[in-house]
Amino acid sequence: MGKRMPAQGAVAGDRPFNNLLRRLNSADYALLAPDLDLAEAGPGDLIYNPGDNVQTVYFPCGPTLVSYLVPNEDGRDVETILIGREGAVGGIVSHGFLPAYTRIVIKFGGPVVRLAVARLDAAKANSASLHNIFVRYADCMLAQIFQSTACNAIHSIEQRTAKWIVAAMERTDGNDTVPLTHEQLATLLGVGRSYASRVIQAFKAQGVLETRRGAIVVRDAETLKTRSCLCNEAVKDHFEEVLRGVYPDPEKDN
Repeated sequence: MGKRMPAQGAVAGDRPFNNLLRRLNSADYALLAPDLDLAEAGPGDLIYNPGDNVQTVYFPCGPTLVSYLVPNEDGRDVETILIGREGAVGGIVSHGFLPAYTRIVIKFGGPVVRLAVARLDAAKANSASLHNIFVRYADCMLAQIFQSTACNAIHSIEQRTAKWIVAAMERTDGNDTVPLTHEQLATLLGVGRSYASRVIQAFKAQGVLETRRGAIVVRDAETLKTRSCLCNEAVKDHFEEVLRGVYPDPEKDN
């Protein structure tokens, strides 16, 4: 992982710009604060490989996005979910050092907060409310995995493309420029690069998107949302029901 950085490098108010950490009450945050370590992560930085012992929890901050990739027998990695500042990666509800199942990498670079799993476990043992928050978050993450499985089975490549771009925009402060290449999009969708490029070209022809080197620029966000399936909305609704205010809202979450 990248270089360490001072605490003020990724904060909103007096806390890191991670909505899960900001959701904690003062007493629970105080249990974790002395052990939080802020660092800068770059695109493609590896967090865990399958089989690695999970010893550290990572909280993406600001526009940072983390990707869960499942390796397949043909050598391709297929993305299952994205985690942004609404959550955390690694050792959320488990106790002890358990092996990672997927490859976990930084998709969009930026600040992250690191915390030893042992310190999180100790804090959860001392606070029922802290334990409850992380159980609730684990439920939200599981809902995202369930929704992604259903989405991959029934929705078109076009719908899924729109969904992923909208989800990335929401997690990057509503910025209309999403640092996503055609190759990365193909990985998100589990399709070949040429297929992903054809979908992007169709959106470009309709004036919905433009492309720049290493990025997609959204020109018509409302049309893009109408072309998306409703899977992202379903995940957001579940977050609101289980952990209100944690899922990023570009209009309020700053």
